[in-house]
Amino acid sequence: MTQLTEITNYMQHVLAKDNTGHSVDHINRVVALANQILIHEPSANPFIVRAAALLHDVYDDKLFTTEAEALAAKKNLITFLQAIQVSHVEITAIIQIIDNMSWSKSIEGNAEPLDVNGQIVQDADRLEAMGAIAMTRAITYGAVKNRVLYDPTIMPRTPKSKAQYRQDDSTTINHFYEKLLLIKDHLNTETARQIAISRHQFMLDFLAQFKAEWDLLK
Repeated sequence: MTQLTEITNYMQHVLAKDNTGHSVDHINRVVALANQILIHEPSANPFIVRAAALLHDVYDDKLFTTEAEALAAKKNLITFLQAIQVSHVEITAIIQIIDNMSWSKSIEGNAEPLDVNGQIVQDADRLEAMGAIAMTRAITYGAVKNRVLYDPTIMPRTPKSKAQYRQDDSTTINHFYEKLLLIKDHLNTETARQIAISRHQFMLDFLAQFKAEWDLLK
């Protein structure tokens, strides 16, 4: 069994019961997007990219009740990677990517710079937050967090910190304006920027149709 197969099995076990839109199928799409980008980035390390893409949500604090649980999940991951003989250098690279690739981390401006491997994984994850499936994920996550779908009296925010970004006092539709529509201008690779074009337009079309239908109530 290869290390990537073992990593895949580990990810599937950890995320098997996720209901927030960060499930196994999300991970598989991120990996597929990372593979597309990898083709055009010959200087990247395919193992590091694929491993980080597979594991990028396994200790995401959004998926845990407490910070302590997320930290425990991170320690469990490191122990697992050591057990399957992933090298110290590779583990350090994988963890550095996971710790610094998130949108909320970039909001605060304290994310460490990502090398080409991290940029690919970040782009793949951000592309997964654009387009048709991304919209269903946003709605699913909003429902899990008991967010209002839309309220025209609640304006989109401009979060300045991770805590503000994670507050649940906005609406699901506002999330498009607070993050999803901004992604196209925050991608690292040319491949990702090209993939983003149609996904971005799809979201704009959806929002225009949503508003037209909502305004029927006026």
